[in-house]
Amino acid sequence: MSVASLDRPITAAVRQRSPWAYAVPVLGFSFIAAFPLIAGPHYAILMFSAMGFAICLLGLNLVFGYTGLLSFGHAMFVAIGAYTAAYLTAARILHLEVILLTAAAVAVAAAVPVGLLCIRYVRIYFSMLTLAFSMLLYSFLYKFYPITGGDEGLRIKMPASLLFDVSRMDTVGILTGPFYYYVLAMLIALTYLMWRITASPFGLGLRAIRDNQQKAEYLGVRIQRNRLIVFVISGVYGALGGVIVSIPVGLADPSLAYWLQSGNLVFMLLLGGYTNFFGPILGSVVFTFFQDQLMSYTEYWRLTFGIVLAVIVIFLPNGLMGVLDPRRRWST
Repeated sequence: MSVASLDRPITAAVRQRSPWAYAVPVLGFSFIAAFPLIAGPHYAILMFSAMGFAICLLGLNLVFGYTGLLSFGHAMFVAIGAYTAAYLTAARILHLEVILLTAAAVAVAAAVPVGLLCIRYVRIYFSMLTLAFSMLLYSFLYKFYPITGGDEGLRIKMPASLLFDVSRMDTVGILTGPFYYYVLAMLIALTYLMWRITASPFGLGLRAIRDNQQKAEYLGVRIQRNRLIVFVISGVYGALGGVIVSIPVGLADPSLAYWLQSGNLVFMLLLGGYTNFFGPILGSVVFTFFQDQLMSYTEYWRLTFGIVLAVIVIFLPNGLMGVLDPRRRWST
């Protein structure tokens, strides 16, 4: 019995879902689309950043939620995307499409050798190895000032696009107008692509690896190869999200690869609910706005986040999506 043969009942179950099962994602994306019309520029730019983090988390959840490997170094791909944007815009390569494609290519080049080393281990060993590589990148970015700008980082110029002309618009108008909906369309497309990946026989193989590696091997699943593919896909999503996240800030700095950034990504994943396909998107939005509000009220916002994380782990193990969709129709 192969993994491919298991796909038929799963596909049938997907087709039999009630239309209400699609209400959460449709309402969520509709809310994001209307957000610049009902909120001020500051909050619209926050949502712009949240969409970038959502792209990162879709990739991270493929590694953790579907394959069972928790990465504490996913921030290295966010930094790769940001620094790629910085180098290209400094070289006057300003088209966002070129920047995104280049960031994806650089992420693949970095993820393959790192993944080949990390996927040989599981549980805490995998987590620590990914953390080690992320901190190596952080040290390089921090120390090699002539190349990376050191602790000051590198400036990212506002990119352009092949699809529309933004030369006569100011930065706020670009981020809350054309680029906002560009990133939203990108998020929807990448979400659909990830859904196709996870609903495919390949995705079923990942669940088999997560639940019982030995049985997955008996079914003919190639464990190491699938883990490497997942790690590379996750890296590409992380780099694409890193490009988007860095654009409103206009700066690529070493802190993007620091362990705290990886911790924030894991926190977002737990907050939204890694057991639900759309949990990462909800987690990124709630985290971004919650952090913004807390930082405006208290300097001890990290303490508050720690308390919130403890509450979620104890009382809401399925995250916020577990509350919104208790039947977990989109469960991993």
